[in-house]
This record gives sequence, structure tokens and C-alpha cells, in this order.
Amino acid sequence: MFFQQKEGGKMADSDRDPAFALSADFMNFSPRDAASRWLAAPDLQVEVYRHLATYVPRILCQGPHGGSGSREEQREELACQLMLLAPLEWLLLGEEPAAGLALLQENNLSSPLCGHVFKVGEPTYSCRECAADPTCVLCMQCFLVSVHRHHRYRMTTSGGGGFCDCGDTEAWKTGPYCQKHTPADRSREAEEDPVSLLPPDMVARSYSIFSIILKYAVDLLTWDQEDQLPAGLEPPERGDTYYCMLFNDEVHTYEQVIYTLQKAVNCSQKEAVSFATTVDRDGRKSVRFGDRQFCEQAKSIIVRNTSRQSKPLRVQVMHSSVVAHQCFALKALSWLGQIIQYSDGLKRILCQVGLQKGPEGENSSLVDRLMLNDSKMWKGARNIYHQLLMNSLLMDLKFKKIFAIQFAKNYERLQSDYIRDDHDREFSITDLSVQVFTVPSLARMLMVEENLMMTIIRTFVDQLRHRDPQGRFQFDRYTAQQAFKFGRVQSLIGDLKYVLISPPPEWSDQLRLKFLDGFDAFLDLLRCMQGMDPVVRQVGQHIEMEPEWEAAFTLQMKLTHIISMIQEWCCTDERVLIEAYKKCLSALSQCHAGLSDGEQPISLSLAGHCVDTFRYQVSQEKVSIHLPVCRLLAGLHVLLSRTEVASRFPEQLPLGELSPHLLIELPLRCLVLCAQVHAGMWRRNGFSLINQIYYYHNVKCRVEMFDKDVVMLQVGASMMDPNHFLMIVLSRFELFHIFSSVDIRKRYREANKDLAQQNTLIEEMLHLIIMVVGERYLPGVGQVEPLDEVRREILHQLSIRPMAHSELVKALPENGNKETGLERVIDSVALFKKPGVTGRGLYELRPEWSKHFNLYFHHYSRADQSKAEEAQRKLRRQNAEDTGERSQTPLRASPGHHGNLCASPALPPPLPPPLCPLFGSLVNLLQCDVLLAVEGAVLQWAVEPSGGGWTESMLQRVLHLVGMALLEEQQQLENSSGDDDVSFRYSSKIARPGDAPSTSGSVLALLESLQNAPHLEVHKDMITWILKMVGNIKTARERTSSSGSVNVNQSRGPEETLRDKDKAERKRKAEMARLRREKIMAQMSEMQKHFINENKELFQQSMEDLEASTSTAEHSPPSSEVTCASQVCVGPRRMGGAERRQLVTCILCQEEQEVRGLGRAMVLAAFIQRSTVLSKNRSRGFPDPEHHDPLFMHPDLSVGTHTASCGHIMHAACWQRYFEAVTQKEQRRQQRLRGHTSYDVENGEFLCPLCECLSNTVIPLLPHTPSPDHSVEHPSLEAWLSRTSQQVAVLISAHRKLSPGAAQEAEPVVPEGFRVDFVPQNPFSSSVSEMINTFCMSAYKVGLKVNPNEQDPRVPVLSWSTCAYTMQSIERLLMDEKKPLFGSLPCRQDDCLSSLTRFSSACWTSASLRTVHSHFIRLLAVLVPNSQVEDTPCILNMDMFHLLVYSVLSYSSVHSLDQSGRSSVDSAHLHLLHLITVAHLVQILLTFTTDEVCMDQDGEESEEEALTLQLYLSLREHLGSALPEVSSGWQLWRCVKAGILPFLRTAALFFHYLNSSAPPADLLGTGAGQWEALCSYLSLPSNLLLLYQSQRTLLEPLIHRWCCDPGVGQVLQGGGVLVRFPRESNRLINLPEDYSVLINQASSFTCPRSGGDKSRAPTLCLVCGCMLCSQSYCCQTEVDGEDVGACTAHTFTCGAGVGLFLRVRESQVLFVAGKTKGCFYPPPYLDDYGETDQGLKRGNPLHLCSERYRKIERLWRQHGIAEVIGHAQEANQTLVAIDWQHL
Repeated sequence: MFFQQKEGGKMADSDRDPAFALSADFMNFSPRDAASRWLAAPDLQVEVYRHLATYVPRILCQGPHGGSGSREEQREELACQLMLLAPLEWLLLGEEPAAGLALLQENNLSSPLCGHVFKVGEPTYSCRECAADPTCVLCMQCFLVSVHRHHRYRMTTSGGGGFCDCGDTEAWKTGPYCQKHTPADRSREAEEDPVSLLPPDMVARSYSIFSIILKYAVDLLTWDQEDQLPAGLEPPERGDTYYCMLFNDEVHTYEQVIYTLQKAVNCSQKEAVSFATTVDRDGRKSVRFGDRQFCEQAKSIIVRNTSRQSKPLRVQVMHSSVVAHQCFALKALSWLGQIIQYSDGLKRILCQVGLQKGPEGENSSLVDRLMLNDSKMWKGARNIYHQLLMNSLLMDLKFKKIFAIQFAKNYERLQSDYIRDDHDREFSITDLSVQVFTVPSLARMLMVEENLMMTIIRTFVDQLRHRDPQGRFQFDRYTAQQAFKFGRVQSLIGDLKYVLISPPPEWSDQLRLKFLDGFDAFLDLLRCMQGMDPVVRQVGQHIEMEPEWEAAFTLQMKLTHIISMIQEWCCTDERVLIEAYKKCLSALSQCHAGLSDGEQPISLSLAGHCVDTFRYQVSQEKVSIHLPVCRLLAGLHVLLSRTEVASRFPEQLPLGELSPHLLIELPLRCLVLCAQVHAGMWRRNGFSLINQIYYYHNVKCRVEMFDKDVVMLQVGASMMDPNHFLMIVLSRFELFHIFSSVDIRKRYREANKDLAQQNTLIEEMLHLIIMVVGERYLPGVGQVEPLDEVRREILHQLSIRPMAHSELVKALPENGNKETGLERVIDSVALFKKPGVTGRGLYELRPEWSKHFNLYFHHYSRADQSKAEEAQRKLRRQNAEDTGERSQTPLRASPGHHGNLCASPALPPPLPPPLCPLFGSLVNLLQCDVLLAVEGAVLQWAVEPSGGGWTESMLQRVLHLVGMALLEEQQQLENSSGDDDVSFRYSSKIARPGDAPSTSGSVLALLESLQNAPHLEVHKDMITWILKMVGNIKTARERTSSSGSVNVNQSRGPEETLRDKDKAERKRKAEMARLRREKIMAQMSEMQKHFINENKELFQQSMEDLEASTSTAEHSPPSSEVTCASQVCVGPRRMGGAERRQLVTCILCQEEQEVRGLGRAMVLAAFIQRSTVLSKNRSRGFPDPEHHDPLFMHPDLSVGTHTASCGHIMHAACWQRYFEAVTQKEQRRQQRLRGHTSYDVENGEFLCPLCECLSNTVIPLLPHTPSPDHSVEHPSLEAWLSRTSQQVAVLISAHRKLSPGAAQEAEPVVPEGFRVDFVPQNPFSSSVSEMINTFCMSAYKVGLKVNPNEQDPRVPVLSWSTCAYTMQSIERLLMDEKKPLFGSLPCRQDDCLSSLTRFSSACWTSASLRTVHSHFIRLLAVLVPNSQVEDTPCILNMDMFHLLVYSVLSYSSVHSLDQSGRSSVDSAHLHLLHLITVAHLVQILLTFTTDEVCMDQDGEESEEEALTLQLYLSLREHLGSALPEVSSGWQLWRCVKAGILPFLRTAALFFHYLNSSAPPADLLGTGAGQWEALCSYLSLPSNLLLLYQSQRTLLEPLIHRWCCDPGVGQVLQGGGVLVRFPRESNRLINLPEDYSVLINQASSFTCPRSGGDKSRAPTLCLVCGCMLCSQSYCCQTEVDGEDVGACTAHTFTCGAGVGLFLRVRESQVLFVAGKTKGCFYPPPYLDDYGETDQGLKRGNPLHLCSERYRKIERLWRQHGIAEVIGHAQEANQTLVAIDWQHL
């Protein structure tokens, strides 16, 4: 028996457990026998139900939490599998399940459909070239082996639930199959029914089993009784056991639920959080188990507590057997889903069972029942059955169709349920519409058979019930509830978009009929929007309540794509287009009915023309910005022109019925409203109107709003007399009286207070005319291609400034497929510039395209227009200068192009494309009398500039219009064959003088008089250009009359001479400017000399000071006798630097002061932090701060303290005053508003007053070390050691005496002159000592994370430690960046190290001598083992550089007691260095491995190699086989040299700063000779082994004792952390080159705490590579008594409180420091356009930019993260408010 073998092993322990009552049954149960018993039964359903009724309540839901313990869950799983599912598998397969399923899978044909269901956060790929629509996606596995990998694709992360479309031929234009799913033999597959491949008896059995199980599951999931079960399932014995079941809703917050549960069921916060998380994830959770009354009590508390603000949480008290059966129903559905994966035949049988009509007829199939009860089910149940539907029905094309029909039939009811429900769309059955409606063939079938388009639109309109009396939508009375509902209703528009996303390739009559039905419904929807939210101008007082406007615009934005798609559908069929046009026209005329009723008719006359219209003033009546019916008609009218239907079937079109006056009325009002808002006439209407105008022009809406209004005016103007059109425009702009008055110049005399408003209106009106005539880049209006339109948009965007790809995409309208067409044209218009380490890639306009620039481009906002104008003038000026210098001849442009006057920065209109025939008459606007009258009037005002009667931009627009007319005429001339057929005679019209009422000169005469007007210098170029064009046209006309045709621009005419004049003028100006500059420079240098002579002494003195105060690193002493050899930084021969004075200036009081030990203290702002940047062992936890002994640093450097400084110096007193002020301010601020700042005053943090760099302490500045005393002789190592040992013995004995209860011992010999009781004098003033103490405390507090305690003996150790650690980290950085050891550090680091080292050498003065002595005694005992000193570490567990620093710095305290005057500190330093160097050599040899390939060196063995080998062999004698055998010294010496180099470099840095010794020249570079220079600087032999060789008798016993330490053997045998030298520098983890690899890793990452649940915000630690579940309740842990999120908690274990993370789904780098500080940083992943994509919104493929990643790594290694966060938070206050600790 297969199942019993499998489970047998695990059952032993459940026997012993009394809680598991089933164990006996379990052991004796045989699934095979049960199956055969069922097979023999007369009624299978009764038999199966009886079995389930007996076992389900006994297996599932036995305990309080429904088995939340993992052991419980395992048992339930096993029992379920064995006793409930296994018998079903035996029955279905008729044999051992494992074998039977394997056989099924073997015989199953592989499906061409991939069908992989996406997990939350998994990467999905959509091909932008081949996908039928953006919802067609591939999973990563298919994508990598598909053709689309090399196309332009978009990568997004899935919200979960969709599936991979690989293999669906309708989803892809090309390449539907990846390599894995390419079907082998397509013909065979289509005919065969997969069921016929199964054995007939199995088919019969599977029908019956599937129908029983599916019915059982459906019955239970749709069951609504809490106490009863369906017939046949009543349990044999019924206990009084109930569950109190809490259900999820989307109204209550996590916090509310947690709080309520704590009250209701007395649980801890942790348990409540776990309940809330599960309820949110699964949709329901039992929160109490017990008898009925016990559960009811909890229910009433929960309901009472949550019903105050909103509807209460849903809670049910359910009998445990009901809950058990519901749980099993879900397991059964999952089981069905798994079984059908093995065979397409079984899949099809399940589909048939699910969709089979029941006895009740309509909607009675099991799938229907599930769908219609969807909104009553809980989240978990919905997810499981949706999954089953997707795995079965949607994977079988035949049944997908049947399901689609059922779905469409019930569409209205399902949507109403969804809108009433409060769960998100992804948990609703309606979300499957994306799987059904996006298949074009299905969508069209549903449109024809179920009238789907009409159903969706009707459902939508029915849901929006608020209407005004005219039947329009009214959103302004919306409550919060209705607004929520409105948000849900919008999903219907999404469904409509899916249906319409791909227009049909061919139409059937049925499809035409149903589409037009849908179009009718859509027109009804638009009619409800026409005239929505009307506004009336407020006069007098400001509007009281801002009206609701957003809902209407949201609706407009959502419908924009639908409107465009409907036009695309109409465009593909002429009959549909004609019918739609007629329907739209009649809808519009219904809207217009009553437009002019009640308005009084008026007649206007101007320039000899009359027109009848009616009185209407935008500034007084109601006006609305929403005119969708009008705009749809405009769109369809353009299509008539584009498809040429208008010219081919004019008889079918009602063009004669159109009343152009009415057509233009509403759009014109809308444009006038915009103009008046610009003119400031609607200020009192508040922001809502300004926002509406903004969106009306915004790229999201303008295609179906502003653009269509302009088109509608073009439609009207092309069908009217142009004079009539312009008169109506003037009338609506309320400007008619200005241009029709007898004497136009009366304008000034009218004391008109609104002159500025009128001027703006005139400008706007002229701009509108420019747009109506000039905007021809819409296919159908002008003769252009769709791509020309995109190209023109890009050109005008790039004319403002170079832009990044994302900015351009945002500036272009997207179509329904989220495409803008940008990529197809961008390269022809622009050049791409790659980014550096910061910034982004930019596109720049190719110079040859700038001639197409149009200053009055209709999509420019005012700001854009002025920026573009400035940029273009500048560019043309530059080009003019360049070309002027290069060539004397003018640039010849194409005939008729106006590039030949390129010396002037005029911005003439570009050549327009020709108009389509339907719009051909638009050009006549340019030459009609009314416009000429307007132009004449404006020019006339400009000629006589008095009063504010006109503006320059008005004039500029008039000149532009004149230019447009001349270009039009020139083009007609060029394209014509003779003079007669040029109907456009603008040039002759402008030469005629004005008509009777205004006796002004002709337009041309006015222009000529303006050409040299001094107040119009700016427009001179443009006027010159116009006059030249007039001349050219005149010449052309004359020639045309004489000869046939002509090339216009041949004459080297007036422009040439003009140009030469210009050039000469420019040259003269430039020469004068040069002379003036030279003169000024000469004067300045004369004054300078004079001043220096007068103040000679001052300059002399300050130069000296300057030399003295510059830091020693930069100035090696210039004297010639100091040769390289004598430059030594340690020992009696060292060079001192104490003679020089140090002068510094306080940044706060600006006073200058010398640094002296007894003077006023000066301090350096510094930031000290714990660090793990150098750590070689992150697994070691942080030590217990109370008992940790920091004196011995382990070589794994697992945690250190790092100090950095910004290098700014203050008086200690000034700093203290500043810090007190900051503290007080902070206390006041905290009383006013809680919340954090970027610095935490309670932790001593402040911002440097000068550079605002984050600091938390100050380092006192101390004077240089005095020069060595050469009178003292230098003892040998042996002499020094014996004397020091004596001193140590004396000290130990003295300490023992002081400790109570010490036994009498023999007195040790006291060396001569050594006085134990001597108290050395403190060399520092009280203020300096106080500052030394301040920094000591900071280092102590930060290093150990404890409260300050000056008595703690560990205080000085932590100060030394931060000195050593900071040096080590800086040395690593210099090494890895291949920079020289000295001279390459920035000033701030150099000052910091210098101050830090001198401070460390003095900090023993602030501690008790006895403490420092005992430290020295213990440190020396590591090197010279001492029986009186306990617990010293072995040599392998000690970092040698820390040992050197500690012992050198603590030795001063011992030396201070030596009054003999015969010893020098320097000798001691040198001997300590020698000893520790030897110890380090031994340490390196002990950790030596022979991993590297041993290449034997040829030739003689050098002395170094021989000695190394000798030392190694002696170590092997001591340690035996613990060390590997080595034959050649060459490899050993190589290893030693590399291993000890970092130690020597850090020692050199340390002694350099300690003794202020100038470094040798070799160490200021990175050339050869580094090793020798380093050794001589440290006064070591360059063959280090000579140290050992020369003192062998002394060192041998020491080495023996080092090796015999038991710790050494233990570490070498693997009993501790073995660190090998040189230590590798830590790097951030390696990231994959392709970002989708990371997304994929993150999608398979599950939250470690909540049972396999997907993490919502997977976050990768860049330091250690750990993936964390961030920003969620489930992974919060407690740190220092506060709940923090996973990232914050991780920083404390991995980065000592500092963390660098990559938030994978947001593509964002997160920096965290401590609990309250953090910031986001640009990620190192860029797309092909050199931009990051934070939030993965754009979806371009992302690749790793290694330079940017290195920059982040450098920040981390320089310990700069906290500083970056500080600056970011100072710059952006919103970052401060984020709860970083919850991430």
C-alpha cells in the first residue's frame, strides 16, 4: 500500500499524543479498500457523503485556532490526504495513485498554452511590438526562450492571479509560441477530443467523482447556515463546539482590528497581530473556540467595538463541523485543480461537469452558482475557486467560450454585486473579465451574441444615478460612500476598453448592427456628460464652496481611450462610420435644442460684412467645459476627411444639415472661458476652475478635449464665410466693440480699467486664429501621417530644453495600448547623450529640425512658450554667429524657405503642410477682410504707442499671422502652373489702404513704418523677414506673368547687403568690448600692486602663518639636508614637528587662536558611529555591553567604532553655547509638534553650524608631540624588556596591596627612578581636559551602547579603539582605490585623523592611572606572557594593529612614573612596534594555507625566503602537524609580505599623525619602492625577518610560549574563527546584471513568519545578501523595547544600526541609520535611456550600472550613509515624517 508506506514513518509520534483521537483509525485505514467499497455501492454520492460526514469533523478543526501550530497542520494534512483524498484518487484511477498519475501524464499531449499562473510580485513581460494589447504577457521562463526577448519589451511585476499568454495565437501578432511551447504537430491536435484518449471506464468514474466533489464544494462554499449542514453530511455525534469566525473587510484598519481583538478575546498584541494578518490574507480566521455562549460573547464585543464610525466587522459564530466541511471543501477544490494538471481529458470532463445545466434551468450550473455567490464568499474561498476556473475553463478553448457566454449573460448582476461588495477587484470574479474580453474573437462573439458592448455601457450608466434636471451627471453631492462606489464603477470602463482594444479586421452585418447599438448607448452616456458641472462667473465676492470637479474629470480621463478606440473602430468600416456620424449629429442637435432659445438675436457688421447671431456672454452666463458629444462629432468629421468618405459618398452624409454656427458655438465658449481665466476675469471662482482649465489642456485629457475643440472650430470655419466666422469669434471674446468702433484709437481715451484684461483677450483671440489656421498635423485635417504628429510634439518639447526619455513619454499622449509612438521617430529628430555617474540620459534636438519650430505651437503652456522662445532665439543667434564667421555667402535654403536670413533671431512661422480637401477653405481666413482689419488696427496702435492700448505679444501674434499668410501664398505660387490659378492674393490685399471708417494706411505701409521704430527693436528681425517675403512674392508674380514658372529665391537681394552691414556692426561692437575689458584688467592689477606695497608687513606675516598652519601631510620640510633615509616616524631618530605653531579660526566667532595644551580649548565637529564595514564575521552577535571587555580586538573586527569629521573648528565654549541653543530649540519644537528632525538631540546629535553635516561629538585639538630627547641613550630590546618587566611587576604588586584582603608577598625589585606613588602633572588646561572627557564619553557611549560612566575602566580603551578602527578603514579605502598612503586624503579626513590620534595619545590623562596601568600590563602579557596576568587571548585572537595602538598609547602612563630621566618614550614605541611586528609575522605564518598553486621559484633562494622558511619550520616544531608542510620559502615570503603590508601601512599612518613626522616622497605616490620606503619610515629593516634573526635568543622562548597557548591549537583545529591575512576588503553583494532576475528571486521569496505567505515588500540587504520581508506586521520584532520592522531589526545585527537595502518591487535603494532615520537613494539599475525607474512604473528593461553601484559601495565603505541620510532629511522634510522603523 503506497499511502501507508509513505505516512508510516511519521505516525509513530502521533500515537503517543492523546489529543489525536484518530490514530487507531488512521493506522488501520486503507484507502484502497474504501475505494473498492465505494465502487460497489449502489449510490456513490450517498456513500461518499457518509464517509465525509464521519471523518471530516474528526480530522479538521479540532482545536482552538483551527490547527495553527505547524505540527497540528502537518497532522491534518496527512490525515486529509490518507483518509479523504487518497480513496478518491484510488477510485478515480483504479490503481495505486502515484503510478496512475504518472501514466496519465505520460499519455497526455503537451498543451501549447503555458497557463503559468503568476504569483504576487513575479516579473511579467509584454512585447511592445507584437502584443495584441498590454494585457498579453509572458512569464519569465517563456520570455527568455521567445523571439520577443530581442524586441522592445516592457517588464512589470504581477499583482498575482493572471496567467502567461504563451501559446495563445490571438494574443500575439507574431511569435505566439516560445521554444518550449511550440506545438509539434498542429493539425492532429485540433481534431482530437482529449477525453477520447482516456479509458472509457475511467471517464465514467471521473464524471461521477467530479460531479459529487464539485457539488459538495459548491454547496458548502455557498452555504449560509451557521449551525446546520447540507443533507447527508450531518455528523454522527454533535458536540457543543463552536468557532467565533472573524471576516475581513476593507473598511477597518489593521490597528482597529488588533485593538478590538485584544479587548474581545483577551489575547496579547502579538496574537492579535497574527490574527489580523491571517484575516487580511485568508479573508477569515477563528478568533475563539468553545461552546456557543463563549463565542457569542466575543462576537458581541467585536460588533459593539467596531460599529461606531462605520459598519461593524462581520463576525459569525459557526458550528465546528460546518467550519470543518468548509475547510475540506477548499482542500477538495485544490485537489481537483492538481488532478486535472495531469490530463487534458480530465480537465475537459471537469469543465463539462462545472458548466452542465442543473434541473433549475437558467444559471443553475455549478460554475454559475459559484459566480453568483462570489461576493458572499470570503477571500480564501474566492482565491481557490478562481484559481480552479483559470486552470480548467480558461485553459480549454472550447469551454472558455461557453464560460464567456455565461459570464456575459450574468455580467450586470456580477458587477452590481462587486460594486456593493467592499473587497478589492483582484478578489472578485469580475476580475476574470481581463481573461475573457481581451481575446478579440471572444469579445466580438460576445458583442454579437450577448450585445456585450451595450450591456457594459448600460450597466455603467445605471450605476451613476445622480442627475440634474437636464439629465446630466451630478457629482457635487457625492457622499464618501458614493465616491467609493464611483471608484468601483470605473472598473466597467476598463472592461469596455478590453472589448474595444483591437478593431475588427473584417465586419459582419451582425457586428455592425450590435456595434452601432453599443454606439447608441455610448452616445447616451456622453449626453449625460455634455454640459456637466457648468460654471458661472463670480462677481463681487469669492465663491464660498469649491465645487466638486474631480469626479467629472476622472470620468473624462477614463473615457478618453474609449472615445479614441470607438473612432478607430468606426474608421475601419465606411458604413459604420457614416451611420455613427449620423447618430452623433442627431445626438448633438438634441443637445443644441434650446441653445439659442430665449437669447435675443443680433446682427454684427464689420469691414463691410454682416452676420446674424445671438447675444451670449461667457462672462455672464453658464458655461461648461464638458462637451464630449461635440468632440466626438469633430473626431468623426476628421475621419470622414481622412478616409475620404466625404468626397466619395457625399450623398449619404447629412453635411447639408450641419449648421456651422451651432457647431462652433459650444467649443468656442469653452476656449473663450480659458482665455478669460488667463486674463484673470474668473479669479473669484477659486481653484476648482483653474484645475479644470489645467486638465483641459493637460496631456491626459487634451486629445479628446482641447484638441477636438480646435478641430471643431476648423470644421465650422471651413464651412462658413471666413469673415462671419471671425466676427462670431470676436463677439464671443467680447471684443467686437473694440474693432468695430469708428475710431479705433478711442481705446486709449476710454478710461478703461480692464485694459490689461482686454489686451490678454486680444492676444488669446489672435492665438486661437493662429491655431485654427495653422494646426494641420492631424491626419484628416492636413495631409500628414500619424507619425508626423508625434514627431512634431517631440520637436517642440525638445525646443524648450534637452529632455530625458521619461519626460518625453509623459509629455506625449498615450493610446489605449500605453504607446506614444515615441520610439519610432525619436532617433530621426533627436540625438541621445548618455549620463554620467549621476543624472540621466538626455535627448537633444537635431539642429536641422529647429527650422520646423513654431512659437505658437498649440500644446505649449505659457511658461513653456517663453522658455522655448528664449532657447530658440539663443540657438539661432549662436548659429548666426557661427555661420557668419565661417562663410560670407548666405545659406541657401530650399526654395521658399526662410532660412536664408539666418543672421537674425526671428522666429518666423514654419512651412505648414497642405490641408485636406474637406478643410481646404481654412486658408481663406488668413486673407479675409475682418482679419485684415484686426491686423491693421493692432499695427496702427503699435505705430502710435501711447497709453497701454496694446502689448508686444499682441503685435508678435499679428506678425506671425502675416507671416503665415505670406508662406501660404508663396507655396501656392510655387505649386501653381500660372498666375491665374493662385486664388490667394494676400500680398496685394495688404498693400490696399484701410476702408472708410478707419482711415489708416495699408498693413504693408504700417509694417514699413514700424521696421525702424526704436521701441520695437525685438521685432525688427521679424518685420524685416516679412518685408523680404513680400518682395520675393512680388518678384515671383512678376516673373510668373512673363515666363511660365520660377524659382523664387534666386536674387542676391537686399538681405545680402543687410547681412554684411549687420556683420560689420557686430565686429565693431566685439572689438570695443575687448578693449574695454583689457583696460579694466590693467586698472585692477595696478590697484592690487599698490595695496600690497602699502601693507607689506601684514602680507609677510600672514604668509608665514599660512605655511605654519597648513597640515604637515601636505608640506614635507623643504630643507636639503633632510634626506629620504632619515625620514623616520617612530623611535629616537624620528623627525619632530612640534616647532611649528598651529593657528586655527573658530567658525562661530571668527576669532583666530593658537592650539596649546594650556590654552582655550578648540574642537572639531565629529560624528562617531559603530561599524561593521570591516567585519569578517557577521554571525558573531554584539557582546553584552555590561560585561564586554574591549581591550582585546579579535582580528575578525566584527564591530568597531568609526569617527569622521567635516573638518570645521570651533572654540569649545562657542560650541557649547551653540549646542545648548539647539537643545532648547528642540525642546520647544517638541512641545509644539511631535515628530523627528534629521538629528536626535537626546543622543547628542547636532548639525555642524557651517556645513550642516550630521555630528554627535567634538574632538579637542591638541598640540604636536614634542621632539625626541636625543640626550637619552637608546636601550636594546632586551634591556628595555627587562626594565619594563620590572616596572610591571612593581605595578602589579602595588595594585595587589591596594586591593582588600591581599596576602603579603615578597617585594619586587623597584627599578631606579621608578616611583609608583608619583602623580604626574596634568599638561592640559581645564577646558581642554573637559573636552577630552567629552569625546571619551561619546566614544564610550556609542562604542558600547551604554550610558556614560566616567569611572568605567573601559573608557580610554574605546577612545583608542575608534582611533585604530578609523585608521584601518581609511587604509583599506586608500589601498582599494590604489591611492598613495599620504597626500591623497581630503583635508577633512586628514584633520580628523590628526586630531583623533593626538587626542588618543592624551586621553589617558583623564582616566585614573591605575586603570591605564592595568590595561598596559594585560596588553604586554599578550606579547610577553606573564604568569600573574590571567585570561590573555592567544596570538591568533588578537588584532595586531589594535594591540600596537593600545600598547603605545597606554605606555605613556607607565612612562610618566619613570623619573630617572634615562628612558625615552620613543625607544619604547620602537620596541613595541618591533615586538608586535614579529608577533604579526608569526600570526600570518600560523594562518598560512597552501591553497595557491605553488610555482617553484627558479634560481637562488633569497635571504628573506630562507629566513621565512626557517621561522616556519621552528613554528612547526612547536605545533606539529597542525601546520601544513611547505618546501619553498618563496611562497611563504610572498604570503608574509602581502599579509603584513596593511599592518605596516596603518602603523605608518598612526605614527605619522602621532609624532607629526613628514612622510618620505616615495609614499606620496604609488610608484615602485613603496615597501622599502615604508619599512625605513617605520625604522624597520626591509627584510622584516632580520628582526627575528637578530634577537633570536630573546624571541625564541616568546614564540614558543605564543605557540603553546592552548587557544592556538584550538583555533587551528577549527575551534574558532580563523582569520587569514591580508584580510579581503568587504564589498557589497554582487547584483545580477538584469533586474528581472532579482524580481524573480523576490517573487519566490516567502515571508519567514507567516506560513509560506508571499511577502509584499521583499527587500534585499546589500551588505550580506539576506532577503527580508519589509514593511509588514508579520515580521516585526522587538529591539530595545520597541517594535521595529524587519529591515531596521536587521541593521542592528548586520550593520551595527546602519543598513543599505534594495527594495526589489520598488527598485529603490533604502538607507537606514538607527530607528528614526532613513532616506531613499537612486538605485544602481538604469534602463537603456540612462534613467532609474523607482516604483517600476515605466517598465523598461533595467540593467546594472556598475559605476553607480560602486558609488553606493564607496559611500558605505567611507561610513557616509548617516551623513547622506542627514543631508537628505534636511533637504526634504517629508522624509523625516516617515516611520522608518517600520520598514
